[in-house]
Amino acid sequence: MRAPTRDARSNAPFYVCMGLLGGVYVGLIAALVVADIAHTSFGDIGRALASPQIRAAVWLSLLSSSAAAILSVWVGVPLGYLLSRTRFPGRTVLDVLLDVPIVLPPLVVGLSLLILFQTQPGAWFQRHVFPVTYAVAGVVLAQFVVSAAFAVRTMRVTFDQIDPRAEDIACTLGCSRAQAFWRVTLPEARRGVLTAFALAWARALGEFGPILVFCGATRMRTEVLSTSVFLELSVGNLEAALAVSLLMIAVAVAVLVVMRAFGLRGTGPG
Repeated sequence: MRAPTRDARSNAPFYVCMGLLGGVYVGLIAALVVADIAHTSFGDIGRALASPQIRAAVWLSLLSSSAAAILSVWVGVPLGYLLSRTRFPGRTVLDVLLDVPIVLPPLVVGLSLLILFQTQPGAWFQRHVFPVTYAVAGVVLAQFVVSAAFAVRTMRVTFDQIDPRAEDIACTLGCSRAQAFWRVTLPEARRGVLTAFALAWARALGEFGPILVFCGATRMRTEVLSTSVFLELSVGNLEAALAVSLLMIAVAVAVLVVMRAFGLRGTGPG
């Protein structure tokens, strides 16, 4: 076997140092998961899932997260495309505005939603269309406001990585810009779309602050898994809170496994 080259030997301390520094964070994440598992049992999880309130929270979390993710992709695709392909007045302002839900504290997002629907237009909407504050629709809206920002960023990166020449060629062959987008660009961006959906879904599932402020944590009505953890902790039921936390960790890991299994990290065909 060939001996290591001088460069490989001299670079070893550098890689070891980088690995040790990064390993501290990796070890912390692993320690968090192990600590949760060590302080609960299958019996605790079974008792938590046997609770009608927890089961209702599971179903609402799945439904609301899916609805929020679909809406996020619905706006993420056009916004990501416009930011990637076009230049227009106010583009920089729009780009900054789309980052606001990401950098704002979650409680501020919930408070802003609450104030919005206390204004005259918001109050009119709730009276004549459907109620949002402290309602299931509000849960979806609170999740959507934050998760859509991640979908937009994902789609922008996706379209940045797709060569626009194929779309331009389709236009020279008689397609309109819309036809070229639907027939050429969007099929090539399918992996990015699925990645945006998965990220938005996972982000919506873990949303807590905006939901708590805007919708409350009413049992059997607006309670989702994240607020279930809060409610169980507030009454001192640590076992149930840990059981729900492990359930959310398992769902998050499942989403990551699916993303990697289907190769959703990249874009383009193949």
